[in-house]
Amino acid sequence: MTDLTVERARLTYVPAQPTAAPNAGIIPMSLRSVHFVMPGGVDDPAAPSGGNAYDRRVCLDLPGFGWQVTRHAVPGTWPRPDTAAREALARTLRSLPDDSVVLLDGLVACGVPETVVPEARRLRLAVLVHLPLGDETGLDPDVAAGLDARERTVLRAVPAVIATSDWAVRRLVSHHGLAPDRVHVAAPGADIAPLAPGTDGVSRLLCVAAVTPRKGQHRLVEALAAVRDLPWTCECVGGLGHDPAYVARLRELIARYGLTDRLRLTGPRSGADLDASYAAADLMVLTSYAETYGMAVTEALARGIPVLATDVGGLPEAVGRAPDGGVPGILVPPEDPAALAAELRGWFGEPDVRRRLKAAARGRRAALDGWAATARSLAAVLGRLPEAPRRTA
Repeated sequence: MTDLTVERARLTYVPAQPTAAPNAGIIPMSLRSVHFVMPGGVDDPAAPSGGNAYDRRVCLDLPGFGWQVTRHAVPGTWPRPDTAAREALARTLRSLPDDSVVLLDGLVACGVPETVVPEARRLRLAVLVHLPLGDETGLDPDVAAGLDARERTVLRAVPAVIATSDWAVRRLVSHHGLAPDRVHVAAPGADIAPLAPGTDGVSRLLCVAAVTPRKGQHRLVEALAAVRDLPWTCECVGGLGHDPAYVARLRELIARYGLTDRLRLTGPRSGADLDASYAAADLMVLTSYAETYGMAVTEALARGIPVLATDVGGLPEAVGRAPDGGVPGILVPPEDPAALAAELRGWFGEPDVRRRLKAAARGRRAALDGWAATARSLAAVLGRLPEAPRRTA
């Protein structure tokens, strides 16, 4: 089994993040206000996502860094809303006083420049991009191009853009032609959890991801079919309602390969049920086509679970390295189920490799940043937003 490096050189235009002040963990006596506009389904347990989890968590942690959050959850089929959803967003923004600080989830903001851009003249706007809209897998090329153009218009109009990894910063700056000093990193944090005892140390595989084309579970099925002689079981935890047609095709593929008894689509889980899935896991697997970071990866590492994932986007940053340089996971090329199958054979067949990966995962676990670091980065960006142009005039 060959380790693929997860280090990526930082380009010179990635903005340096502010360091924490000595009293950064002290809750201020008086708080400034930020209005956080997010998708209406942010709290829906049937449709969990990394973006929703991120939004909810920073709402809890921002007050510790000087910002009281007012949430505005706007229902709609974002990023392509109907007329009612557009009007609801417009009313929400119009209701805010001039020069208000507003953080907008990019899923809501980036598809509707006609609603967002005019408000940039009187509000202090920052857009949080969880995933560039055109990077969603399976979109019609014309739809993707249209969303891409709309996103570019929005991001060029606001004074601050926030991304969730250095890779995502580079992607947004280069792809949309943004000024580098307006694009900032606020990487997701991780809550350190008890070490996962696993099942037998090798055979229990876990994939935590919404079942959608972008997460590429069909590639996982193909790889597992190629190693059906090995004694694995796999649980795929994630929402099943995002793309029912893809879920149906995936179930057909599982049945065709005769894997129904070994590979289960268990649907979304949270709280103690999700903790139990992680606790039973020996190896985390993720076969995404695109990821700006990969919160499921750090959730696994926070429990000392090694990772096998595709080498795309920000996933190498999420995998990272232990303080001693050990690599807590394996990255395989995308679009290559055979490479994934080969690494699975190595995982099962090479005890020394398993021990090394597990030791590195425990080291990475101890070094993960918490959510306070995420909130601190966001707070610093919000605090530097310039006054709205209309007020300045």
